[in-house]
Amino acid sequence: MDMDKTMNFTVEKDKNIKAKEILKTVYQALAEKGYNPVNQIVGYILSGDPTYITSYKDARNMIRLIERDELLEKVVKYYIGIED
Repeated sequence: MDMDKTMNFTVEKDKNIKAKEILKTVYQALAEKGYNPVNQIVGYILSGDPTYITSYKDARNMIRLIERDELLEKVVKYYIGIED
């Protein structure tokens, strides 16, 4: 391994992409099952109760991969226009 090269570490951007993709997948699964996806996701974020999210297409397990406080922070930043 060449020790003169600088390693680049970019987790935050990858986490943003992952969170976005998970949220889209969960949204689609909820819509396919006939739920109002926005209401269900908001219910989950506010309560922490995973039963707001369908288990269809593994959506419930997927949404639990994202920290709720991290997700809420991203939503607020996006809404006020200061995305990372």
